[in-house]
Amino acid sequence: MFPGATADRDTASYVVVGAPLDVTTTFQPGTRFGPDRIRRFAESFDDYDHVTDLCFTECGVCDAGNIRAWDDVPEYIDYLGGQLRDVVWDDAVPLVLGGEHTVTVAGVEAVDPDVFVCLDAHLDLRSAYDGNEWSHACVTHRVLETADEAIILGARTGSKAEWDRAAESDVTVVDPDAVDDWLADPPSFAEQSVYLSVDIDAADPSVAPGTGTMEPFGLTARQLRAVVRRVAPTCDGFDVVEVNDRDAGQAAALGGKLLREFVFAHAAKADV
Repeated sequence: MFPGATADRDTASYVVVGAPLDVTTTFQPGTRFGPDRIRRFAESFDDYDHVTDLCFTECGVCDAGNIRAWDDVPEYIDYLGGQLRDVVWDDAVPLVLGGEHTVTVAGVEAVDPDVFVCLDAHLDLRSAYDGNEWSHACVTHRVLETADEAIILGARTGSKAEWDRAAESDVTVVDPDAVDDWLADPPSFAEQSVYLSVDIDAADPSVAPGTGTMEPFGLTARQLRAVVRRVAPTCDGFDVVEVNDRDAGQAAALGGKLLREFVFAHAAKADV
């Protein structure tokens, strides 16, 4: 159980779902361990949050456990999406713990947002990678089949075809050097529905080395926190993905902390 996720499923405002998919990771596998590793390294966090004056145990978070993954990715994503759609229909916010980034497709299909906001080192705008259209390198491309717009924060690498696709009007790329400026004047999102995805490799590898495809010159932990705090109040869904077991817990601790930051910021806005 995610520490502090003590609410009953039928009364929860937020539902944690682990999605340990680890099929298409292309460099260092291990995302199957991500959900439980994030839970483990969140055990030391205090219940109380000074910024929002809230306790995590009082925010209505339930942990529904992991949905066991299997090798048929489209079938798994379809099943996972159905489980997450049940969460949405119960008027709760799904909080997905990956697993490779492909699980985000299920979350987006369940929430059906207007805008997809993603913290990610990679553009993930390929139509296929090594012939596989369900690769984790294709996530944002697939998400745009559902969402109207994608905002990718922290992206610093991609193929030429991906950068060409990113130049189209439905994609906004904010490189690491521009994230602070974006935070100073972010979109209002107004009445738009938003889904927020955190690929832990958006962080610089010095901050979160436990991920499959490390990319230097990334974001600081504080920048990730600032984005999550700013976007969370407008969101109907959230995930943390691409955490693996190849570090001493840095990536998992950051992922768990960002999930808590999301809940606190979202719950504080709901209480206003």
